[in-house]
Amino acid sequence: MQRPSWDQYFMDITHLVATRSSCLRRHVGALLVKDRNILATGYNGVPTGITHCEKAGCLRERLMVPSGERHELCRGLHAEQNAIIQAAKHGVNIDGATLYCTTMPCIICTKMIINAGIITVIYGEGYADELAREMITEAAIEVIHFTGTNKGKTA
Repeated sequence: MQRPSWDQYFMDITHLVATRSSCLRRHVGALLVKDRNILATGYNGVPTGITHCEKAGCLRERLMVPSGERHELCRGLHAEQNAIIQAAKHGVNIDGATLYCTTMPCIICTKMIINAGIITVIYGEGYADELAREMITEAAIEVIHFTGTNKGKTA
């Protein structure tokens, strides 16, 4: 059996983390990694102690908000946000880290990624947010679309 590359290994874990998501529309998982060590994980869902959307309902669905728009109209946090918050809560320095995520970050997450000092984003699925792409490029953050065939990069 061939061992997976580090990127494959970490991307596989993002998919496992995403299974904890409480979002009704999309399950997203994220990892913050530095020196091949997992610093924090996050999945999309409501803040701790808040009623999950399966009981409260999805405001975005009720208002027919398209994916990638009006992020503030959601009870939940994104996986990237939760990973950054978990690192901060536990006093973990993520400056210089790599973010692995099942989905390309939105503009809100991108701004947090820039200010958190994350230097690389490796993602699986695309996301319709042109401003996020523009800002992450301007910030000179390395962005890699992981397809499973581009093996070999080391985090």
